[in-house]
Amino acid sequence: MSLLGIRDLHVSYGGIRALKGVSLDVEPGEIVTIIGANGAGKSTLLNTVSGFLKPTGGYVEFKGQRVGRSPAKIVKAGVCHVPEGRLVFANLSVQDNLSLGAYLRSDRRKMAVDLDRVYALFPRLKERMRQQAGTLSGGEQQMLAMGRALMTDGELVLMDEPSLGLAPLLVKTVFDIILEFRDLGKTILLVEQNAFKALAIADRAYVLEQGKVVKEGKASEVAQDPAVRAAYLGSKSSDGKSD
Repeated sequence: MSLLGIRDLHVSYGGIRALKGVSLDVEPGEIVTIIGANGAGKSTLLNTVSGFLKPTGGYVEFKGQRVGRSPAKIVKAGVCHVPEGRLVFANLSVQDNLSLGAYLRSDRRKMAVDLDRVYALFPRLKERMRQQAGTLSGGEQQMLAMGRALMTDGELVLMDEPSLGLAPLLVKTVFDIILEFRDLGKTILLVEQNAFKALAIADRAYVLEQGKVVKEGKASEVAQDPAVRAAYLGSKSSDGKSD
């Protein structure tokens, strides 16, 4: 049984058909990436899984059960979302932001362990634990958004463009942390504009175009597909160097 199953999903809003019969699976322990051009429906897909958008057709299953339409219930079931743009609580401290990630939890001892783990993964956040989140740099805010997701203790982490707008060194850090998330037992569904790096760390990939899945398979195989390379990987070869 897949951890996440998306079945013939259709989503429309504002007169736009954003998803047109999307189906995909995410198995426990995988990193699955979704790549595609702007407007392909990638963020719409994640927002539908997490309950922020309502499907007009099809459904989403998590651990074999259809998910409801309440984001709070979906989080409680074990799905957490790292949104595009970070969306930290700017006027609250770093520590308060992390605490809000655990607002549905009651296991205080495990919460303390997870907070220590977040600070171990992101030492910069520990240094700034009393600082207002709105005063952090973009990279630090991304770290905070990822740390907040860990504090939910969810099994499935949805990540929407985690490297967007970051300096190259921080981009590498973000992808290293995604791999550490998997080592911690998390399953990742990743939407990422940096297709080259996303395919390099993912187990499997789906290519989304105009609201439809047009290609799927092992990430390594998708990365070698000539059409994918031409559309999303530019002139980079498999070793990351220019041809």
